[in-house]
Amino acid sequence: MKHAYLTLLLTSLAPLAYAQTPALAPADTVSPWKTKFKGSVNVSEALLSDNWKGGGVSFLGLNALLNTQANYRRDKHSWDNQADLLFAFAQNKGQGYRKNLDRLFLDTKYGYSISGDWDMFLSLNLLSQFARGYEYGKDANGNEQARLVSSWFAPAFLTAAYGFEYHPTTYFKVRLAPFSPRFTFVNRPERFLASVGAEPYGVRPPREVRREWLAAQVLSEFDKDIMQNVNLKARYLLFANYQELRWRTIDHRLELAVTAKVNRYINVALTGIALYDRDQDAHVQASQALSLGFLYTFQNYVDKKQP
Repeated sequence: MKHAYLTLLLTSLAPLAYAQTPALAPADTVSPWKTKFKGSVNVSEALLSDNWKGGGVSFLGLNALLNTQANYRRDKHSWDNQADLLFAFAQNKGQGYRKNLDRLFLDTKYGYSISGDWDMFLSLNLLSQFARGYEYGKDANGNEQARLVSSWFAPAFLTAAYGFEYHPTTYFKVRLAPFSPRFTFVNRPERFLASVGAEPYGVRPPREVRREWLAAQVLSEFDKDIMQNVNLKARYLLFANYQELRWRTIDHRLELAVTAKVNRYINVALTGIALYDRDQDAHVQASQALSLGFLYTFQNYVDKKQP
């Protein structure tokens, strides 16, 4: 089954690779492709001597982010592709390696313009993570233990959406999809029975896939420089299964990232994620990270001025 997952991932990335290397065009031709790349690597470190009386532990932390977009538009037709990857970990003395943040988001969308601000669209997006995740605690004897709670394609959410997109500006858009079938993959779900529950992420072993055919999805994105050298990027994702439609069963995921450029290559980044998914936990989950490091951006077009 791993080979099938890898094939799906490579297929989703193919439009991005194609868009980065378009065919040569005459000099007086404006390319219908708009490509954008953002990559950052942030490192944090502290080294304490063995006789340091102030307390604390030595650690090394790494936070890596990659976002690339390849968007095509000609006449009334558009094809937008995005890969948004995030991974962070810390190596603490006495505790070893521990993952902090882990995100794999791939999205491809075809749109057909019906007015200046509205498109009809169909899309396919994948949300998962790269590495194993653990929940840390202590046993009855006070010894620290780690319980496996996630892994590669466990879980992974593949959603096909059909509906309308509203995009009044270049930095904000919202997709309203009343028909959005979703497939939840949990590779080898029996691994998580003791730590996650009898149905890890809504998948009942020995099955590895949960199918939700009658569902709706809302996806909203905001990406703008809110002041000089300060960018705010936000993504909100809502998923509702019509067959279990109650407020407490609707999934919500909000991601925020504020990036301030110190100079051309150095940045400070504050990221946060809030997640509510009753198949994972009955309460809201949250994560936050602050980092300083290297940032590189590139795009083959100039953003239009927005009020």
